[in-house]
Amino acid sequence: MGEYKTISVPAEVKERLKEAKGDREWGDFLNDLYDEARRMRGERSFESLADELSEEELEKVAESSEEFRRRFELR
Repeated sequence: MGEYKTISVPAEVKERLKEAKGDREWGDFLNDLYDEARRMRGERSFESLADELSEEELEKVAESSEEFRRRFELR
Protein backbone atom coordinates (compact mmCIF):
# COMPACT_ATOMS: atom_id res chain seq x y z
CA MET A 1 0.00 0.00 0.00
CA GLY A 2 1.25 3.46 -0.77
CA GLU A 3 0.23 6.61 1.01
CA TYR A 4 -1.05 6.45 4.57
CA LYS A 5 -3.90 8.48 6.14
CA THR A 6 -5.17 8.81 9.68
CA ILE A 7 -8.80 8.04 10.51
CA SER A 8 -10.18 9.37 13.79
CA VAL A 9 -12.50 6.99 15.60
CA PRO A 10 -13.71 6.82 19.19
CA ALA A 11 -11.25 5.03 21.48
CA GLU A 12 -13.76 2.25 22.25
CA VAL A 13 -14.16 1.50 18.55
CA LYS A 14 -10.41 1.38 18.01
CA GLU A 15 -9.97 -1.02 20.93
CA ARG A 16 -12.65 -3.37 19.55
CA LEU A 17 -11.09 -3.27 16.08
CA LYS A 18 -7.58 -3.69 17.48
CA GLU A 19 -8.67 -6.83 19.31
CA ALA A 20 -10.38 -8.22 16.21
CA LYS A 21 -7.45 -7.52 13.86
CA GLY A 22 -4.95 -9.45 15.97
CA ASP A 23 -1.47 -9.30 14.46
CA ARG A 24 -2.60 -8.30 10.97
CA GLU A 25 -1.70 -4.94 9.49
CA TRP A 26 -4.46 -2.33 9.73
CA GLY A 27 -4.75 -1.99 5.95
CA ASP A 28 -5.16 -5.73 5.43
CA PHE A 29 -7.61 -6.02 8.30
CA LEU A 30 -9.80 -3.13 7.10
CA ASN A 31 -9.76 -4.40 3.50
CA ASP A 32 -10.85 -7.85 4.71
CA LEU A 33 -13.55 -6.29 6.88
CA TYR A 34 -14.85 -4.25 3.94
CA ASP A 35 -14.81 -7.26 1.58
CA GLU A 36 -16.71 -9.36 4.12
CA ALA A 37 -19.32 -6.63 4.63
CA ARG A 38 -19.88 -6.35 0.86
CA ARG A 39 -20.14 -10.14 0.50
CA MET A 40 -22.66 -10.36 3.33
CA ARG A 41 -24.75 -7.50 1.91
CA GLY A 42 -24.83 -9.32 -1.43
CA GLU A 43 -25.89 -12.56 0.22
CA ARG A 44 -28.64 -10.81 2.18
CA SER A 45 -29.88 -9.11 -0.97
CA PHE A 46 -29.92 -12.43 -2.81
CA GLU A 47 -31.75 -14.18 0.04
CA SER A 48 -34.28 -11.37 0.23
CA LEU A 49 -34.93 -11.58 -3.50
CA ALA A 50 -35.13 -15.38 -3.37
CA ASP A 51 -37.71 -15.15 -0.58
CA GLU A 52 -39.89 -12.94 -2.77
CA LEU A 53 -39.74 -15.15 -5.87
CA SER A 54 -41.74 -18.30 -6.37
CA GLU A 55 -40.04 -21.64 -7.01
CA GLU A 56 -41.03 -21.39 -10.67
CA GLU A 57 -39.52 -17.90 -10.98
CA LEU A 58 -36.29 -19.08 -9.34
CA GLU A 59 -36.07 -21.98 -11.80
CA LYS A 60 -36.54 -19.59 -14.73
CA VAL A 61 -33.78 -17.35 -13.41
CA ALA A 62 -31.47 -20.36 -13.07
CA GLU A 63 -32.30 -21.51 -16.61
CA SER A 64 -31.67 -18.04 -18.02
CA SER A 65 -28.35 -17.88 -16.20
CA GLU A 66 -27.28 -21.26 -17.58
CA GLU A 67 -28.28 -20.25 -21.11
CA PHE A 68 -26.36 -17.00 -20.78
CA ARG A 69 -23.23 -18.88 -19.66
CA ARG A 70 -23.54 -21.33 -22.56
CA ARG A 71 -23.88 -18.53 -25.09
CA PHE A 72 -21.25 -16.28 -23.52
CA GLU A 73 -18.08 -18.15 -24.32
CA LEU A 74 -14.88 -16.22 -24.82
CA ARG A 75 -14.00 -16.40 -28.47
